Amino acid sequence: MTVDRRIENINVYSEDPLITPTQLKKEFPHTDKHVETIRVARNRIFNIMDRKEHRLFVVVGPCSIHDVDAAMEYAVRLKKLAEEVNDTLMLVMRVYFEKPRTTVGWQGLINDPYLDGSGQIEEGLRQARKLLVDLAELGMPAAGEALDLVSPQYVQDLISWTAIGARTTESQNHRKMASALSTAVGFKNATNGDLAVAVNALLSAARSNHFLSVDPEGHVAVIRTKGNPYTHVVLRGGSNGPNYGTDEVATCEKLITAAGLDANIMVDCSHANSEKDPAKQLVVMDEITDQIINGNQSIIGLMIESNLEWGNQPIANGVGQLKYGVSVTDPCIDWNTTASAIRKMHQQLMGVLPKRNEGSHRKSAQKI
Repeated sequence: MTVDRRIENINVYSEDPLITPTQLKKEFPHTDKHVETIRVARNRIFNIMDRKEHRLFVVVGPCSIHDVDAAMEYAVRLKKLAEEVNDTLMLVMRVYFEKPRTTVGWQGLINDPYLDGSGQIEEGLRQARKLLVDLAELGMPAAGEALDLVSPQYVQDLISWTAIGARTTESQNHRKMASALSTAVGFKNATNGDLAVAVNALLSAARSNHFLSVDPEGHVAVIRTKGNPYTHVVLRGGSNGPNYGTDEVATCEKLITAAGLDANIMVDCSHANSEKDPAKQLVVMDEITDQIINGNQSIIGLMIESNLEWGNQPIANGVGQLKYGVSVTDPCIDWNTTASAIRKMHQQLMGVLPKRNEGSHRKSAQKI
């Protein structure tokens, strides 16, 4: 039956068929080595949340991926650093392919791989999956934000930790999607700083849900989920200011435990917590380190926005004018600053974290 243009799709000028998830996975398949990289990373994060591993996991990397070559250069450096600090910190590379927008702006590699508004989504999916395959081959686990309800079918098998952003934490559909994901999922507090929406999201995602998406063959399907037992809050600050201080962390702990959940908290060193000043991420890192040294038990991870070079740059000047290794979204700290800050945290916590979880193991909810 054809579409009746008198009443249907009045504002649509094109409907382009898309490669199916199965077809894309055949183009860029994962190997046994890739599977092992992802399984080990996911289970280590589960164990950190269960207090069976003493390490912190640190999601660190570009605010967004716009240049896959620069991303791989960053990954090679990060892999070496990860091996250096592995006894204390588990490093996971931030690999964000989709960007939410309050009004307008570049929507990320999957949605606009050529940064020109052409919306070549199939090419974006290819570039994203190829990068994730290369990272898995390197042995570098990846973290991403699940923004679209369909794109996870194309790339989520190669992701080791997932974020639900501040603008979508309150979305019922994103909570349902999180209940289906095979990774641990961090829900950020709302952009206004509200913590309750994130705690409510944990409760929702832990339950069985059903929602509309696509299956691996690209058919519209009803997805029915078991519920995800590995979710946690991400403190990212809000319109009222940062929320990584001792009092704010304690308030978050009380809200989580009052809901009957384990107090697992990640602190985002960027966004409102840094007031969009990348240098202030170092202040947040120092504060979190001090809290852990002084006995904090709830902080299990950090997020840091970092790139090869400092700051950010506008796309409006033209893709040909972009500087290599510089963010095109939020400003980032550069590689040398990143490595120095992580080494500092490693040195300060290496004697503290092994004692932190003594006698505090939690019941394991899931292993893959």
